[in-house]
Amino acid sequence: MPLTGDGTRPAVRRARPRTGLAVGLLVVALLILVGGLGYAALLHVQQARINHELDWAMVHGRPADPSGCTWIFGGASDTGHAGSPPAGFPRHAAIHAVARTGRAQVDRVTRNGTVYHVRTQQRGDEVVQVVFDARFQLAERRHLLWGVSAAAVAVLVAATATDLRLRRRAVRPLTEALDRQRRFVADASHELRAPITRVHTAAQLLAQRSAGTGTGAAQQDLDRLLRTTRLLGEIVDELLLSARLADPAATARPAATVDLAALVSEAVEADAPRAAAHDVTLTVAAGDAPVPVCGVGSALRRVVAELLANALHHTPTGGRVEVRLRPAGTGHVELVVSDSGRGLDPRHTDRIFDRFHRGPDAGDRRLGLGLALVREVVTAHGGTISAAGRPGTGATFTVRLPVPGGDPAGGPPAAGDPAGGWWPFCWRGNRDRAAREREMSRF
Repeated sequence: MPLTGDGTRPAVRRARPRTGLAVGLLVVALLILVGGLGYAALLHVQQARINHELDWAMVHGRPADPSGCTWIFGGASDTGHAGSPPAGFPRHAAIHAVARTGRAQVDRVTRNGTVYHVRTQQRGDEVVQVVFDARFQLAERRHLLWGVSAAAVAVLVAATATDLRLRRRAVRPLTEALDRQRRFVADASHELRAPITRVHTAAQLLAQRSAGTGTGAAQQDLDRLLRTTRLLGEIVDELLLSARLADPAATARPAATVDLAALVSEAVEADAPRAAAHDVTLTVAAGDAPVPVCGVGSALRRVVAELLANALHHTPTGGRVEVRLRPAGTGHVELVVSDSGRGLDPRHTDRIFDRFHRGPDAGDRRLGLGLALVREVVTAHGGTISAAGRPGTGATFTVRLPVPGGDPAGGPPAAGDPAGGWWPFCWRGNRDRAAREREMSRF
């Protein structure tokens, strides 16, 4: 499963086709609008031409257009027409009706794949019927529709292709800059780890040697130095992890089966002394059954540890922290970490997962990368994370992760059936799990 970091590069790649398609659709919409107006104008002009032809033939007794599309039938006989009349004309019923009533009739008759405009009226002492074949007008309409459709498709393809090419050229420098930035952060963090570790170790040795012999002010300075070097180490580790998560080539790894319940138990056991030292009640409601999920064990371990550390940090003496692991519908499991600490300001709920965001009570604790990295890992595993709470009422962080196949409480497959149940998605990646865990331990 690839861990794609903060998703900057995939978002840039997705923006290019969407933008090109949007530009093409806009041009096509304008073309359709213009084509619709042109079609309406063509209908108006054609109808005016048809009316003129019918009027002319009715008054003069001969067609105005010598194209052979007009027939004139005088009285009850079919005389005075140009060319051979189409089958079914003249329409004697209309002629007899006009002869009886004296009222003119205008009809449209669809026959033989074309439309005939028929006007029957009295002229002097006789009844005249004029028939106009609109096949050329219909052909003009079809040509216009086909032309607009072809132009719309051509414009859409050309606009999309052109915009994609221009966008690719415009975005390439940004992508290269992001790659250079990631490489610089990774290289700088890697190079800083060793000297910072040496400084922190030297500070620890110096503090041990001066314990009980130095002055109070000197001991406070040494303690402050230890805190500073430890903080620098945490910052460098988080920057290095962030750079690695943002590199798809370095983080694309096959998924393995990870027991989320075991990770929760390990994290709680590791932080139990800290909770006891601060008189914080730490409880776990995870059940005894394993809860396998597909992912990178070390990355998910960091998610659990970071959420638990965050809850303990913000919970005062005598408070409580609860960790719950529960199924959340078909195919998902939820990890819920809640505390009775100082709570969250609803105005900052959506921002606490942003990089380098620090709340008003953050003090000198780190640079705000912890929860941002947690969200990156959770998102890379196909899950979501949310936070809720109010000032003074504690906070609750909920991580929702997918489990392969369905019910997370279904348990492992039967013996001899490694592909049974809902494990088959992870089984192949689990055969060399130990080697993969060593390879990905850097996360």
